[in-house]
Amino acid sequence: MIVSFDLDETLFVNPEKVPTEKTLNFPFCRIYRDRLRAGTVELLKWINKSDIQLWVYTTSYRSEKYIRNIFRHYRIRIDYIINGKRHAEEVQSIKKEIMPSKYPAKYHIDLHVDDEISVYQNGIAHGFRVYLLKENDSEWVDKLKAEINRIKNN
Repeated sequence: MIVSFDLDETLFVNPEKVPTEKTLNFPFCRIYRDRLRAGTVELLKWINKSDIQLWVYTTSYRSEKYIRNIFRHYRIRIDYIINGKRHAEEVQSIKKEIMPSKYPAKYHIDLHVDDEISVYQNGIAHGFRVYLLKENDSEWVDKLKAEINRIKNN
């Protein structure tokens, strides 16, 4: 099973709007300024311990090195990263029609987690599963674990 996560406003959030994980220790808090949504560490470590691949699928152009390293500081293993550059090369490529901003079906991703309603709607239109994460859902970790287990057991 493969579960992918968007970064901006999904896992990386504004601490003035959404509760966050503890900041990294100095000097890493200066290098990695993105703040993780509260519950992210628990959930992603749970995924790492399960028989599930953990991917990042983001439209941002952050480097794979940056993405891997910020999560490594939280002791989380990311199995694969699709950033804006990779998506443009592998999904949009030379296609004349505009492809969705994310296209998890190309990578056989079983569940993509995102905050954007447009990604959710593209999932319906193009046949891939999207868990739509609401900004202030305090029960998101438990709900997502239940959804992952439901998909895994079907």
